[in-house]
Amino acid sequence: MNNDWKDRLNVVYSTNPNFKYETTSKEEVSTLLPQHQKLRVSLDRKNRGGKTVTLVTGFVGTDDDLKALAKFLKSSCGVGGAAKDGEIIIQGDFKLRVLDLLKAKGYTQTKPAG
Repeated sequence: MNNDWKDRLNVVYSTNPNFKYETTSKEEVSTLLPQHQKLRVSLDRKNRGGKTVTLVTGFVGTDDDLKALAKFLKSSCGVGGAAKDGEIIIQGDFKLRVLDLLKAKGYTQTKPAG
């Protein structure tokens, strides 16, 4: 067991002589296959200064796979965006194009939301 003090920075002292500190790491969910992903594509203007963004929600998988899909969509649309918390934000109104790109990539259960 690694007994590095930096891993235990916010741990309170224990008087139990049998106490062993265990780090709990957040388990990442394995990425579902594209044909099993149920993605929703929608337009959003809330809290964005009146600018329209295309939202892709419902992604189940690792952050790396989410970021890779976001990078593909952003480069294919030629715009910027972000990927976090299981959602992809593409700057601008690219709802139909994103739907076509996702279906071409194998995301068969993708639907427009709203």
